[in-house]
Amino acid sequence: MGHNLALGAHGEQLAAEYLAGTGMEIVERNWRSRNGEIDLIAADGDGLVFVEVKTRTGTGFGLPVEAVTVTKQRRIRLLGLEWLRESERHWGRVRFDVVSILLLRGSAPRIEHIEGAF
Repeated sequence: MGHNLALGAHGEQLAAEYLAGTGMEIVERNWRSRNGEIDLIAADGDGLVFVEVKTRTGTGFGLPVEAVTVTKQRRIRLLGLEWLRESERHWGRVRFDVVSILLLRGSAPRIEHIEGAF
C-alpha cells in the first residue's frame, strides 16, 4: 500500500473510532460508486452523516480541512444523494461533516470534527 493510501486508511480508522466515541454508529466505510467514494457514513440519532476524512502529516500544504475544496464538496453531495437513493431507510436529517486529522511526529493525533461543514 502506498504511503498516501496507508495514511488515508489510518486517518479513516482514527476518524471512525473518534465518531463512535461520540455516540455515532458507523454505517459504511469507503462506500464506492462509479462516481467516487465517501469515506465514512454514520448514523447520528435519526440523522445520517456523510463524512469526508482528510489526514496530513504536516501543515506545509495547509490544514487537512483546507483540502476539501468546493469541487470535492459538490462531488460528496452528489454521492450522498446516490447513496440515499439506494438506501432502504428514511433518514430524518442528513448532513455533511469533515474530520480533519493532523499527525505530527511525536504528538498525539489532532482530530477536528466539523459538523455540517458544507
